[in-house]
Amino acid sequence: MGAEEEYLLVDPVSRELSAEAEKVVAEASRELGVRVTTEITRYQVEVRTDPHTSLAGFAEQVRSTRQAVARAAARQGLRIISSATPVLGRPGPPPLTDGPRYAQSAAMFRALDDEQSACACHIHVGVPDLATALQISNHLRPWIPLLIAITANSPYWAGRDTGYASWRTTIWGRWPVAGPPPYFESPSHFEDLVAGFLATGTVMDRSGLYWDIRPSHHVPTLEFRVADATATADDTVLLAGIVKAMAATALEAIHAGEPAFRPQPEMLRAACWRAARDGLSGEGIDLSTGRLSAATTQVNQLLSWLQPALRQHGDSELVHTLWSRLRAHGSRAEGQRAAYQRRGSLTDVIDHLISTTTSAGHNHSRPT
Repeated sequence: MGAEEEYLLVDPVSRELSAEAEKVVAEASRELGVRVTTEITRYQVEVRTDPHTSLAGFAEQVRSTRQAVARAAARQGLRIISSATPVLGRPGPPPLTDGPRYAQSAAMFRALDDEQSACACHIHVGVPDLATALQISNHLRPWIPLLIAITANSPYWAGRDTGYASWRTTIWGRWPVAGPPPYFESPSHFEDLVAGFLATGTVMDRSGLYWDIRPSHHVPTLEFRVADATATADDTVLLAGIVKAMAATALEAIHAGEPAFRPQPEMLRAACWRAARDGLSGEGIDLSTGRLSAATTQVNQLLSWLQPALRQHGDSELVHTLWSRLRAHGSRAEGQRAAYQRRGSLTDVIDHLISTTTSAGHNHSRPT
């Protein structure tokens, strides 16, 4: 498994976004090499981990990488925040990174690129082939809403509270190939769909398949793209531990010949919307019953289902500890709102995010 994380750059005085990503990436690359790069907007820095089999080793690298980028930004007089959306800033086109690909994207997708300063956390799990990747995707599609709820970290957009826990999820749902992936009948079904998207100019290339779960187009992995940029390193580790156990559990079901649960696409979409709106704080749609239940209860049910895989890989204690910590302190969207409520100041939200981005996440607080 491995991860890709995206951070936003902010000025520590004004707390506004900073378009100096190229300078920060050049600075950070002295320590991180090719594991740090630019993204589509000049507000963003992207990092990736090495492949790991140990969740503990993965956790160590996630934390050290965040610290390295934070130091590089500080040397440029800037700070990084791991927030899935900008808190401050004006609606409108962000400054795009130079290059023909980004220019082509702007020409093709137009105003959709105005919202590309949204940031995500992508988890990759190694798979032997496309057929296996698609089967795992089929088995794990129903859990996408819960992954949205666990990682929701984008209540603010351009200076206002959207009322959502994950506004980024709503933004990404506007793209032509986004949201939960379809149930794939076979690799040829997948390839036929992709060929159709390419032939009709729906995507520029395979990297434009923005499904929440997709086979990677450049490495032998299944990529989970559903999560907001996570507030803390601990949250990334929790997400990776859950995804790793989900993939292992799905593989066991595939080998046992168990069919994947196929919720109605309309209900799966509705469950994703509900999870994006309420996050961990409210009720989510239980797709197995079609009824509402507490999101935290559903996470406990998920972890119970994953327990054999968590125990087998030695990840049970760490994952349960991180989940207990997150549940006790409240979701990260709540944490951003709590920071605002203290003085009614959005700059306090930025300061809160600067702190949590490079902390383990123990000091998170509920709104009062």
